[in-house]
Amino acid sequence: MRTASAPPDQPFHAASATGADWGLATKACLDRLGPVAGCNLGLLYITDGLAEHATSIVTLLRGVTGIQDWVGTVGIGVVSTDGVFFDEPAMAVMAVRLPEDSFRLFPMLTTDLDPLRRAAGGWLDKHGAALALVHADPRCQQLASLVANLSDSASAFLVGGTSASRAEFPQFTQTGDSSGGAVADGGLSGVLFAPSITVATAKTQGCLPIGPKRTITASDDNVILEIDGRPALEVFKEDIGPDLANDLRRVAGLICAGLPIAGSDTQDYLVRDLIAIDPRAGWLSIAEPVTTGQSILFTRRDGDNAAADMRRTLATLKKRVTSPPKGAVYVSCIARGPSLFGDPNAELAMIREAFGDVPLVGFYASGEISHNRLYGYTGVLTLFL
Repeated sequence: MRTASAPPDQPFHAASATGADWGLATKACLDRLGPVAGCNLGLLYITDGLAEHATSIVTLLRGVTGIQDWVGTVGIGVVSTDGVFFDEPAMAVMAVRLPEDSFRLFPMLTTDLDPLRRAAGGWLDKHGAALALVHADPRCQQLASLVANLSDSASAFLVGGTSASRAEFPQFTQTGDSSGGAVADGGLSGVLFAPSITVATAKTQGCLPIGPKRTITASDDNVILEIDGRPALEVFKEDIGPDLANDLRRVAGLICAGLPIAGSDTQDYLVRDLIAIDPRAGWLSIAEPVTTGQSILFTRRDGDNAAADMRRTLATLKKRVTSPPKGAVYVSCIARGPSLFGDPNAELAMIREAFGDVPLVGFYASGEISHNRLYGYTGVLTLFL
């Protein structure tokens, strides 16, 4: 079992532990957190090996620390100040001391924002929100619209990710009922931060464009029939090069579609998986509905380029930060981590290079949330200043 914690005099205290015994792992985190008097917000991320014990874990943490407000979820891996724990029973915990009334939890949203308005409408009217740390159930059919509507309605920049699990999908949240519980699933939940909480955030891509930006000229739902007036597969083969074009079996998990975001001043794009290729008919199918006239490019997953992009992103973020961060949350894609970089601690090492041993927690998600959209293959870092 391993643990780590921040110095006790800071407003952000982080701890982590591994072990299949949820009780021992939770107690190890509590021991390493040390005194948390005055802390009023808890962040909790667990791997799916502990998902069935989610209620017991957060109940113990609430009872011992006295912190009633907890947010977080489950991932295939968790990240902490001490390291990355991937595909093993583990948890990462952070206790935070913030000014009273500077944040507000909101309960699970599944179809609309009514639970948010009931729980935090008055608070939003009084304070407003600059940032929302959110967690989401990937099974929620309304997720994309909930993310966009929440960002717009609360005028907040969203950061977070979707749960990743082979079993249960718990979120630590305010349940919105009188049960006093703190675990739910099925939608989107999180915490709003008032503008008085100074933050900085950045997103790094895990894929590199390998061809020019093109235009979809014929489509049907998520099937791309033509690109630039030519059969889609013909253009695809041209962009990926003859080596891969001669053996299309090799493109699975390596080549993805990139959907440029209209109006983005940073040339941002959404990465979506290829899910089918029809060599005879010449069409492609991707994991996102598309429309005729929409822009598209193709990307390649590459560990070296992803690391280079992350270092560039961190360097740019560091220039924007005028004081050392007090705490951090990092959400990364499950397709990054050891499967992309080899070393499970590669991303954490790059964050340390830029910002030192800042107290940090996070998780490996099935999808990442930044601003008002769902991403894939990205890493989202948020610094509290």
